Amino acid sequence: MNIKFRLTVMSFLQFFVWGAWLITIGTYCVSAKHWTFPEFGAIFSTLAISSIFMPAITGIIADKWMNAEKLYGILHILYGLVLFYVPMVNDPDTLYYVILSAMIFYMPTISLSNSIAYTILKNNNYDVVKVFPPIRVWGTIGFIAAMWVTNLTGSNINANQFMIGGGAAILLGIYSFTLPKCPPPKSISENASILEKLGLNAFKLFTNYKMALFFIFAMFLGAALQLTNMYGDQFIYNFGTMAQYADSLVVKYSTIVMSISQISETVFILTIPFFLKRFGIKKVMLFSMLAWVLRFGLFAYGNPGDGLWMIVLSCIIYGMAFDFFNISGSLFVETTTDSSIRSSAQGLFMMMTNGIGAYLGSMISGYVIAKYFLFPDGTTNWQSTWLAFAIYSAVVAVLFWIFFKHKHDPKALKSVQH
Repeated sequence: MNIKFRLTVMSFLQFFVWGAWLITIGTYCVSAKHWTFPEFGAIFSTLAISSIFMPAITGIIADKWMNAEKLYGILHILYGLVLFYVPMVNDPDTLYYVILSAMIFYMPTISLSNSIAYTILKNNNYDVVKVFPPIRVWGTIGFIAAMWVTNLTGSNINANQFMIGGGAAILLGIYSFTLPKCPPPKSISENASILEKLGLNAFKLFTNYKMALFFIFAMFLGAALQLTNMYGDQFIYNFGTMAQYADSLVVKYSTIVMSISQISETVFILTIPFFLKRFGIKKVMLFSMLAWVLRFGLFAYGNPGDGLWMIVLSCIIYGMAFDFFNISGSLFVETTTDSSIRSSAQGLFMMMTNGIGAYLGSMISGYVIAKYFLFPDGTTNWQSTWLAFAIYSAVVAVLFWIFFKHKHDPKALKSVQH
């Protein structure tokens, strides 16, 4: 079977097994189970906790002791089995540890899937830079497909969403054992110390004022990156409690509406080379921060009726908000760090955004909503919630513009592109 097709299937399922529940777990926990926002925030923070340490640990295992495709398969099977257990859980404290276990198995598979694809493509003499992006985009399509399946089967408000993800994960785990072998690169593991593989040597970048400032802002923005994934579907679904929107198709298909955000990602990725060339890395990152202000602000005033255009536009803007910072940020690291610690620096960037930043965002947002943005009857003041998030993003953007100094260097970007 065609190698590129087999890797496309892997990429599709890699994100299908996550998209089946990531956007709708908030609806399940708060609307269906009636758990509190702090309890849900803690559960969602497990994504960030596992992102801090698991990719590095599994990277060492794949570098020293086990074929990457076998480790990848085992992790997905374990992830799927844990998801199958979720419907049996009836209290938030237990679900916290269950989802943490699932994330410990799942989160490292994201980087492993990239490593597997790179290795197989190189071994088959493919141009990775040219061939990999069209394969990877099917991951986003898989995420969107899972959201649609979850919504159209009515699983967005019950535990069936985890059964869908779990079943697909076990299927992917079995499938991965049929992929071409990706043995440990022994020469790399012999030359690199444990500290280097963990990325700890990259922490010396914090002694550089400019890099330290960049990582701090990456953490602050990372706190906002998952907020609409946490609360977006629940926000739209809760309009169903209002008489004028009770029968709205937007409420019924809230997850499909939210999937516009992921569709937008696939479009904005294609515009990044133009924006980087025209405006430079700092301005593109600033565009991302301003896009988050609009993302939250439009949600604040949107509704399934005459304000539907705001919700849709917010979802479209998400592509710019999410992609522009992640990709331009990784390019900043690529063009400003020494080659000897570049991979570690990229890991540090991911740790600050998807790890520490996302953890703080998940935990703090849950407590803030519960303390300041609940009406006396217990319902959520979503407008004030989204406006607070918008103000936070605006403050981060202004501070970034004032304090982060970076001169646009077209030659540095050109060297990366080629």
